[in-house]
Amino acid sequence: MSKQWWQSKDSGVSRITAVNISHGSLTGEISTSFANLNEIQYLDLSYNKLTGSIPAFLAYLPSLKYLDLANNELSGLVPSSLLTKSQSGSLTLRIEGNRNVCFNATSCEAKRKKTAPTIIVISCVVPVVLLLMLAVLCILRKQRARGRHMRGSKEYAFQIDNRRFTYVELKKITKNFGRVLGKGGFGIVYYGHLENGIEVAVKMLSRTSPEEFVTEAQHLSRVHHRNLVSMIGYCIDGEHLALVSEYMSQGTLKEHLRAESRGVRPLSWEQRLRIALEASQGLEYLHTGCKPPLIHRDVKTANILLNERLEAKISDFGLSKAFEDDDHSHVSTKVVGTPGYLDPEYYVKNQLSEKSDVYGFGVVLLELITGQPPIQTGSEKIHIVEWVYERLAKGNVEDVVDKSLQGEYDVNCAWKVACVALNCAMQPSTKRPTMTEVALQLKERLALQSNLGKTQLEDKNTLKLFQEHGEMYPIRPFEIECASISDKDGPSAR
Repeated sequence: MSKQWWQSKDSGVSRITAVNISHGSLTGEISTSFANLNEIQYLDLSYNKLTGSIPAFLAYLPSLKYLDLANNELSGLVPSSLLTKSQSGSLTLRIEGNRNVCFNATSCEAKRKKTAPTIIVISCVVPVVLLLMLAVLCILRKQRARGRHMRGSKEYAFQIDNRRFTYVELKKITKNFGRVLGKGGFGIVYYGHLENGIEVAVKMLSRTSPEEFVTEAQHLSRVHHRNLVSMIGYCIDGEHLALVSEYMSQGTLKEHLRAESRGVRPLSWEQRLRIALEASQGLEYLHTGCKPPLIHRDVKTANILLNERLEAKISDFGLSKAFEDDDHSHVSTKVVGTPGYLDPEYYVKNQLSEKSDVYGFGVVLLELITGQPPIQTGSEKIHIVEWVYERLAKGNVEDVVDKSLQGEYDVNCAWKVACVALNCAMQPSTKRPTMTEVALQLKERLALQSNLGKTQLEDKNTLKLFQEHGEMYPIRPFEIECASISDKDGPSAR
């Protein structure tokens, strides 16, 4: 039992959320005491000598997301309720290495009678082989289709190289955890490289957040998009939990905007627009391409990573929330996220929705425009939304745009992008655009910047922004000449 660990909200057994007794030399049947753990999310009983059948009550633990019973001596039929949860994606189930476990009544009956061993072997092995071959063919076809949308063979490789690492392998990959890249959502991130030379980031779990590990591992294993960081593998080895993902050599967007890395050149205006577009496409995929949809909950410049080509990818899914309901909303008992990026409506009402991500992205977009942090600390703290709003109300976008650009940007385009950002921060949240609309607008703005001299403004629209601001940033409403998110053109430069 020396390798046992758990995370509990209090001393009560029913509040335990994670238990790992892997390699614990456990014997006998799975204890019915686990049925009392109503809040358990992570249960690892692998590599023991447990016997008997898999109890059906495990399927009715309401919070369980990860169940590992691999490499024991269990037998009998896997409860159909567990299989249903596994097939729906709400539960990660591992039961390999239990030779006498079966998935339907017919195969169980055959094993009990132990008759006609040759026929049984053929009847069991051949279908499995055929199913595996069909599965491999389906996977390859899906990956080929996905690969057409990927840029380069390295990104394609990340989609197919997803494996379980041992802790010893991680030590070798990272050269004994010699180079720290930073601190992630639930632990320290180390640099490493695989045997084939591919560079990776290894994120080790801190003992305080096993729930975030389970959440991020589940989400990363099912999201595949060129603007989302790809998962290569994971480690569940005794006390050691880790995620292995692709390495993003240019670090975070925050580092580039704050010049936190030595030798980092300021991003050009076009690079900023391209990064904004790519990040918006990643969030759009989480909201519309995942089933069920995902809400990131911690959209910020530190969670937007850049590769060697300065292509942007969203990272850190440890706080993400999946939604089964149609309105993609959820009343949260605990507000999570980063100050400065938190949606005021989420903060006040505990009502989480995809529009909470839109707000955070609006703050990121304002940072890209201004080069300023989300909360400015001077004689008086001021939020970037208020800071930009007050300056745009005076009619001069040059007062807002990052001075490091030295005027090398299109003024009309800057106005348009600022309008998109402020629309993302509208109150109430129902007035905000969707990420699909934001991505479309940014695509048009990038095309505008790439075709300088060809653009003429056709209309001037007056939009009253922030009709209701909430109490976090109490500022008076302004009238700013600004295009609605649904319009193609923005305000004239004044």
